[in-house]
Amino acid sequence: MTNKEIKALISLLDDEDPDVVAHVHQRIVELGDTITPFLEEAWEESLDPEHQKKLEELIHDLQYSSLTQRLKTWKEEGATDLVRGMWLVSTYQYPDLTLEQIMQPLAELYYEAWVNVRPEMHPYDQVKALNHVLFKLHRFSANTKNFHAPNNSMINQVLESKRGNPLTLCVIYMTLAQKLGLPVYGVNLPNLFILTFKSEVIPQFYINVYNRGLILSKSDIDNYLLQLNLSPVDIFYEPCSPIDIVRRALRNLSLSYEKLNDPEKATEIEKLIDVLGDEQVTNASQPEEGEPDDEDGYDDEEEDDEEDR
Repeated sequence: MTNKEIKALISLLDDEDPDVVAHVHQRIVELGDTITPFLEEAWEESLDPEHQKKLEELIHDLQYSSLTQRLKTWKEEGATDLVRGMWLVSTYQYPDLTLEQIMQPLAELYYEAWVNVRPEMHPYDQVKALNHVLFKLHRFSANTKNFHAPNNSMINQVLESKRGNPLTLCVIYMTLAQKLGLPVYGVNLPNLFILTFKSEVIPQFYINVYNRGLILSKSDIDNYLLQLNLSPVDIFYEPCSPIDIVRRALRNLSLSYEKLNDPEKATEIEKLIDVLGDEQVTNASQPEEGEPDDEDGYDDEEEDDEEDR
């Protein structure tokens, strides 16, 4: 269609006949999100609040359809690029966000971490050095004051505000660690997403990023599961895949919208989770981030120099 034909089609959204409006709406959806700039232009030119509302709903439908397709493509291509998956999660709320806008601040953090984290260091010291960069120099921390805010699940917002939930903070930490060559992976622990350092050099250990990178042992995980009355199954100790992490990020986001009493957005997010398919089922099938407590969450007091151990 020519630009003139597209504009004429959009003008019919104002028709008094609901059948005509429904037909036009369907035709615009079929044209896809390439028509979005024309809809935005029409919104800016309109003085009718009702017409603007129709345009807003249509723009959202097109952007949501595009996100659904991109998420499908990400899965079909192997779902290996975690940052891309987290970027897709963010584009639900920020549709104009580019991947470069996420990669740039991550690259800046990486170069600073590269100076501090050296290959010859003991793994514990590598973790402490990365902790220093993220939590001392850049002051990333838990968003305990607004724990269920949707922006806690948006990696772009966490990179900007330096406040987030356990999962998103872990994604940033893990991305830097892996780029530095460290064998650090995500672990789907119930109610608290953590990381594990798994190599052949030393026994496997764990990192609680939500508590400024506190190092944990397997016995710490055992005790945590015991407190939750859960059986110690492998999924709570071993690395999970990028698609598992993105699923969990979406579940956290859905829960955030439920907390905000926005069931329409929560339902849309649930549909995006369905796009990614089934996951491994355990006796803790809902491992969304829970409210942090004194032991497993984040101590809001200022840390001292010997916190990392």
